[in-house]
Amino acid sequence: MTDDTITPASWTALTTLTGKEPAEALGEKLEDALEPDGVGVFEMEDGSGLWEVGAYFAEAPDETALAVLAAAYGAKPFVVSEIPPTDWVAHVRRELQPVAAGRFFVYGSHDADKVPAGRVALLIEAAMAFGTGHHGTTQGCLLALETLIAEGATPARVADIGAGTAVLAMAAARVFPDAHVIASDIDEVAVEVALANLRVNGMEGAVDCVEAAGFGHAALTDAPFDLIFANILKGPLIDMAPDMAANAAPGCHVILSGILNPQADEVVAAYEAAGLSLVRRAELGDWTTLTLRR
Repeated sequence: MTDDTITPASWTALTTLTGKEPAEALGEKLEDALEPDGVGVFEMEDGSGLWEVGAYFAEAPDETALAVLAAAYGAKPFVVSEIPPTDWVAHVRRELQPVAAGRFFVYGSHDADKVPAGRVALLIEAAMAFGTGHHGTTQGCLLALETLIAEGATPARVADIGAGTAVLAMAAARVFPDAHVIASDIDEVAVEVALANLRVNGMEGAVDCVEAAGFGHAALTDAPFDLIFANILKGPLIDMAPDMAANAAPGCHVILSGILNPQADEVVAAYEAAGLSLVRRAELGDWTTLTLRR
């Protein structure tokens, strides 16, 4: 284990308030006034209408200044927390166990001796843990894919939108070796991680990895798809519904996740309005996976 896997102590400051505009304004002012290492502004995914504003600091922040900012923008008082030094790779290796989802087996190199015979094994390193299949949303997508395989699906063109580590794209490429599979993500680093995962799985060239927001890349608009994954969040999924329908071939299956159970009806309604029909929905813990068809 090298020292660069250990993060030093840091601090977070979190608050909530009502409304997108005041939340974004507070985030901008927080960044200008206190110069944190990072600021995030997110809508709470619990239907409350609240927005969370968070900042991350290498040193303990000025709590008086935070209190003044919270009062000025009508936010709740900031909650400041210290994050102790953490060896994140060691932590992930302790916490993440191999995951079986149908024929698929997702694991880290530290668990290579646990791969069962006859499974479609997908290696994702602990340092690249986001989207490995250990999260209920990705696992739900793999199980939905397993069901489509059992039903005889043979897609020729597959897209994984918001692919993260590209575990879903790799799973599709392994079971549909003749398919053209594309993985896209808005984050350049995620695309690099996807390419690295393809290399360690001996799958270079099996998936085209592109940087794109939604379907905003020529590789994704050249032809409609027969199978589309999108494991993102409720808001972006709803916004993407018209584009999803426009890029889906007749008979295309669309597998969606990143959806909290109470949010599923709203996502289904958006996709039905765009012309897709619900085939099945499955809950895994707090998360719902939807399979729809055009």
